Amino acid sequence: MASSFEVGDRFRKKLTTLLENNDFSFTKELREELNGVVEKQGQATISFGTLRKLKTCLRDNGHPVYLHQLLEDSSLYLPEVVKPPRNPELVARLEKIKARLANEEYNRMTRNVNTQEINRNGPLADFGVQVRSAKAAVVTVFNFLVTVAATFACSYMGSQYIFTETTARVISAVIAASVVGLAELYVLVRTMEGELGEP
Repeated sequence: MASSFEVGDRFRKKLTTLLENNDFSFTKELREELNGVVEKQGQATISFGTLRKLKTCLRDNGHPVYLHQLLEDSSLYLPEVVKPPRNPELVARLEKIKARLANEEYNRMTRNVNTQEINRNGPLADFGVQVRSAKAAVVTVFNFLVTVAATFACSYMGSQYIFTETTARVISAVIAASVVGLAELYVLVRTMEGELGEP
């Protein structure tokens, strides 16, 4: 909080003139305070108490100069505020209180959230069902391909006793693999319809 003024050059000149004037009767204490302000090199400050004494002196002596005219080029002196060091115990207690309040706030916000309900109804709820469904589809396709390939191989190897030409053997193996493939597709389609609930 301000308790003094930083005096300017004009104030010093007027104050010097007043101090040199013998018509004024300054008290000894006031004269010493004013001389200290005038003689101080650099930035000088004058307290509010000294200014009140100067105002009273000017009024008592009937001087026409008013105090605000003297202080025209002066400004309030605001001392730098020195912050006291913080108590480490207090800082630790405040940190604990902040953490506790943040935890209580979090608990209050998440009070009506049920994680098991999220797992049952959320995006990961039917993840296992989807994985099992995809696994079943992959196994079915793999089974279809292995069955068709095995039928082709068996037909090709078994037809060597019937046909001597390779072309006839390949054609008979393709026909047998096609018949088995169509039968597998029929069974697969019927199974999928049953899973979907269609007759």
